[in-house]
Parts: sequence; structure tokens; C-alpha cells
Amino acid sequence: MIHYSCDRCKRIINPEEELRYVVKLEVEAAMEPLDVDEFEDDRDHLTEVQEILERLEDSDSDLVSDDLYQRRRFDLCAECYRRFIKAPLGHDARVQFEFSQN
Repeated sequence: MIHYSCDRCKRIINPEEELRYVVKLEVEAAMEPLDVDEFEDDRDHLTEVQEILERLEDSDSDLVSDDLYQRRRFDLCAECYRRFIKAPLGHDARVQFEFSQN
């Protein structure tokens, strides 16, 4: 039998008696496109893409670093799931207004 534990509180999750929630997180850097009119080049873009893909196949390639892309998976118990869903970014989801002291 596979044993699961909550990645947040570390409590053991028994899948026969309770729900286990899986949170999948994918983060990618948002890069703005370059202004094509600024650059004049006669590069073969298809060849460059092919070279990048070949380097990605190499397990030692650092071309796609953790700063550009990450994919994570977390198991959560029911209590931690409820906390996560209320504040997925880790802060209170309620909108707070600040009024001046007029």
C-alpha cells in the first residue's frame, strides 16, 4: 500500500478513510516579445529551435532553469486543502480598503 502524507502539515493521509487533494503548480516566466523592427538579422530560426531542442534532451542542460519554469505537485489533507483554497497565495483573500484620516 502506498503511504501518503500532507506536504503542508506532514500528517499521514489514509486514502481509505479520507480524501487526499493533489495541488499541481506550474510557474513560468512571462517574457515580453522583442520588438522585431529593432533587429535586422538573417538567422535561421528553425535551425536555432532545433539546436535548443537537442540541448534540452541532454540531461545536463541548464537551458531551462528554475527561474524560467517550474512544475510542482503537492498532496494535501482535507484541512490543509481548505486553508489553501481560501488563500492560495498565502495571505488573506479579503479585500482591504485603506481610507484617509479626513
